[in-house]
Amino acid sequence: MSDIWKPSVTVAAIIEVDGRFLLVEEETSEGVRLNQPAGHLDPNETLEQAVARETMEEAAHEFTPTELVGVYLSRYLSSRTNTEVTYLRFAFRGQLGASVDSPLDEGILRTLWMTYDELLATRPRHRSDLVMQCVDDYLAGKRAPLSLLYHHSSILGAPHA
Repeated sequence: MSDIWKPSVTVAAIIEVDGRFLLVEEETSEGVRLNQPAGHLDPNETLEQAVARETMEEAAHEFTPTELVGVYLSRYLSSRTNTEVTYLRFAFRGQLGASVDSPLDEGILRTLWMTYDELLATRPRHRSDLVMQCVDDYLAGKRAPLSLLYHHSSILGAPHA
């Protein structure tokens, strides 16, 4: 095992339509929880590609990120492994595209559209405190342009982005 500490990089889509937010209900090691369409950054993809992919996989919708809502550092003690887990989450808002006829990712039970008040009422079922924090930041108007993100890759001679 490596002695190098590495946080898990994740992305999340903050999607609001007519005062309702798109959430997924998912099976976790802590039971059934609510979360935004979210997941881990995969090798060789940009953050924007990751959030579009995760939204497709978890919510069966196309998604085009247009702005960064926030970057969040979250640490907690895993009850399963009794070790500290660290996540660095990038939350995006954007344009919701067409729904597609494809199965939801393994562990995703269904998608839900919830009002802010419904989100507040279900807080104990949230995957993490970041679910509400991202929505609150979105509603507070926190935004940064995607140009703030810089992507560089020198893997296999890939051009600098």
